[in-house]
Amino acid sequence: MKVAIGSDHAGVELKSELISILNEMKMEVLDLGTNGPQSVDYPDFGEKVARKVSEGKADRGVLICGTGIGMSIVANKIPNIRASLCNDLFTAKMSRMHNDANVLVIGGRIVGKDLAKEIVRVWFSTEFEGGRHANRITKIKLIEGRFIKHGL
Repeated sequence: MKVAIGSDHAGVELKSELISILNEMKMEVLDLGTNGPQSVDYPDFGEKVARKVSEGKADRGVLICGTGIGMSIVANKIPNIRASLCNDLFTAKMSRMHNDANVLVIGGRIVGKDLAKEIVRVWFSTEFEGGRHANRITKIKLIEGRFIKHGL
C-alpha cells in the first residue's frame, strides 16, 4: 500500500515517528513535508497529501497538525477524500469500518507518540464494513458530485 504523509511544523516530530511505523508495516511512504520546525501553513501540506489520494497516486494518506482540525478541513475540500480526525482508537477503527476514511488526521499537540502509533496500526488494519455503510458513502459521493457539477 502506498501512503502519502504530511504535516505542518506542529506535527513534524510525530510525522517522523509515524513514518517509522508505516515502514515497519511494509507500507510505501511518500513524505510530502514539512521537514523542519519553522512555521509553515498547514493547507499547503494538507492539499498535497489529499490530492495524491484523490488522484490515485497514493492509496491512503496521513496528516498531522497541532489539533488535526485544520488538516481535516483542508483535506475534505478535495474530491473523493474522506478525512477523519482520530485522536483515539475507537474513532480510528470506526472511521475505517463505517466511513471508509482514506485520510487519517491526528492532532500532534493532542496525541502522544505511543497512542498515535497505535492509532495508525488500528486505522490501517481495519477494513471497511460495507453493507448499509456503503450506501452512506454513495450518498456522500452524490452530494460531493452535485457541488462539483455546479461549481460550488
